[in-house]
Amino acid sequence: MIRKATLLAVLSAALLAPTVATTPSTAAVKTPGTTAATASRESMAIAITSITPDAPPSSTTPIKITGTVRNDMGETLTGLSVRLLYTGQKFTDRATMTAYQSDQNPATLPGNVAVSSAVLLPALEAGASKTFEIIRTPVQLGLTSFGVYPIAVDVARFNVPISTQRTYLTYAPPTPQKLPVNRLAIALPIIDQAHRAENDNFVDDKLGAQLTGKGRLAQLAGIASTAPKSVTWFFDPALLDDVQALSKPHRLKGKNQAADPNATKWLDSLRTALADSPVVATPYADPDVAALAHQGLDGQTGKAIAMGGQVATELLKRNVPLTTNWPAGGVLDPDALDLLSVAKVDRVLLNSTNLPPQQQPVTVTPDAASTLDSVQGPVTALVADPELTRTFEPDSTAPNSVLLNKQHFIAETAMIAAEPGQTKPRSLVIAPSRRWDPNPTLVNTLLKTANRLPWLALTPLSSIKPSKTPTPRAALTYTDQDRKDELSAKYLGPIKDVAAKAQLTALIAETPKQHSDFDAAVLRLTSASWRNSTRAGRAATKLIDEAVQTRMNKISITGADPDRPRTLAGSNGQVPISVKNAIGDTIALYIDVKSNNPELLQIDATQSRKLLTIPNGSNDGVQVRMNASTSGDATVSVQLMTRNGLPYGKPVKLTVRTTGYTGIALVIVGAALAVMLAAVVTRLLRRRSQRRLARAAKSRESETV
Repeated sequence: MIRKATLLAVLSAALLAPTVATTPSTAAVKTPGTTAATASRESMAIAITSITPDAPPSSTTPIKITGTVRNDMGETLTGLSVRLLYTGQKFTDRATMTAYQSDQNPATLPGNVAVSSAVLLPALEAGASKTFEIIRTPVQLGLTSFGVYPIAVDVARFNVPISTQRTYLTYAPPTPQKLPVNRLAIALPIIDQAHRAENDNFVDDKLGAQLTGKGRLAQLAGIASTAPKSVTWFFDPALLDDVQALSKPHRLKGKNQAADPNATKWLDSLRTALADSPVVATPYADPDVAALAHQGLDGQTGKAIAMGGQVATELLKRNVPLTTNWPAGGVLDPDALDLLSVAKVDRVLLNSTNLPPQQQPVTVTPDAASTLDSVQGPVTALVADPELTRTFEPDSTAPNSVLLNKQHFIAETAMIAAEPGQTKPRSLVIAPSRRWDPNPTLVNTLLKTANRLPWLALTPLSSIKPSKTPTPRAALTYTDQDRKDELSAKYLGPIKDVAAKAQLTALIAETPKQHSDFDAAVLRLTSASWRNSTRAGRAATKLIDEAVQTRMNKISITGADPDRPRTLAGSNGQVPISVKNAIGDTIALYIDVKSNNPELLQIDATQSRKLLTIPNGSNDGVQVRMNASTSGDATVSVQLMTRNGLPYGKPVKLTVRTTGYTGIALVIVGAALAVMLAAVVTRLLRRRSQRRLARAAKSRESETV
């Protein structure tokens, strides 16, 4: 016995559409677009699992539709049937297809019921499923010409519909005029979250799980191994770099970890899979270029592109172009475009919302290629088609999304080919979300389908170029929300400081280096992948800042103890200041000394202008001449400087103790010497006088005798 609420629902549905099979009332789940009509707790679930052939070529070609019905009503049901709903009225344009796909109104379902092909189902127990098969020909369905037609299947009880699923049927008989063969470029991304701080120090342990089994990256490598060689692959060199680091002994937040053998296998498999396919590298770590342009970190983009090319070539073992850029979110503004163009980027891959057609509403599908003006000249813009791209995005709520997406893809491409007034081939681009989680079955099905449809020709992205009469498009549309999505000034501020300190470690070398050992780590901090995880990004920033500071501290001023003052004997003299180098390489620097008490102590900076070259493990320094106005303690600031005048580290304060005036000391010493000399002379004279007196007395005694 059907529950009272269910009976009322079914009767309501029947009253709404007495002659047409409709979607159910509240007991059934809504059908979102072409997704499966999955059931609620008390409903029926119907799912189309196959439609063959893809596009029947003649009026007598049998069309086989198969699927399943599952009873989720909670009790055994009888009187069930599966019916085909159809119409001989084809869609007029892509907009009406989209409306049909997303509509929930029973009135928009096809109006004819194929009663003769209805499949009667036996009593269906609660939770049980049953397969069905319906076979009809185009002539039986009233299909008269090339085009896309709406169809649906429903499950009904005593001819009262309970649940329905919509989809498309493409009919492809010969046409009076040959259809244009449109060029389709498919760009698939292999881009991931940044996983490392500095060098071999990982900030999370998520990467390894993605490289095996049903992991996202493992599935991408599998798709790449079977995809047509015309599919273009975008990959982040930093991801390959992370995998390479994972394949060796490494650290996780500072703790030692063993090498992951799966990392080597994945890298080898990807290298093999992409050996003959078109590939494009993102800048290293996929930086948030728009945020860098807006927050004063312009130089990082050029570094990322240069390093991306170097790492990509090394790890993929082939030359990889970087002149095409796929910005974060598929959107950029003129500032970001100019920044990319300065770095030799001449093609950008964008979402349709970022570069919409000038004419609205759109009546025909625009060509994918257009031209933008940048500070460096024209840049080609490749705009992804949103509906075609959507077919590559899996619907986790629909168990039969592979079939539904396939029908949607066939229908969209057929409608584009048949649009009125379009006699010349156009260019189309598909670009799924840059961090998509693909369904391999779906992607492989769509790639195979695209390769065999007669109105499509798969082509590499590099072959898509603006036509002589491109579709007029509006200017770059960068919304307030797009700006909010960027990495913020609050997030990038500390990174700017870390980048500046890291650069100092390169400039202090005996031969200044253009890049520091921390460049890759800093670039990973600017990755657009931190947009949705800034807390983790800040933690990584802290780790890298500590590593940079540790490196900088290996160059230090010796004897910088405030409790042990340096002594300046007299009113002037020289005070030695030396530097210890434990950084691992020979360094070259200047020592700049300034008095913090100029009224007491003056500095002769002549000697501090000497460039010091200090080998690793050695000390060296300068003798700094100082002049004291009076005795006492004074402080000086000692700042290490790079050869181009940038301060290295923070200044160090030293105490200098002066001991008095040199002139007074000489007077005192001279007076003491004079006194001593007078005493000596007096004593000598007294002794001489005494000796004379003694000789005279002795002489008188002799005369008397």
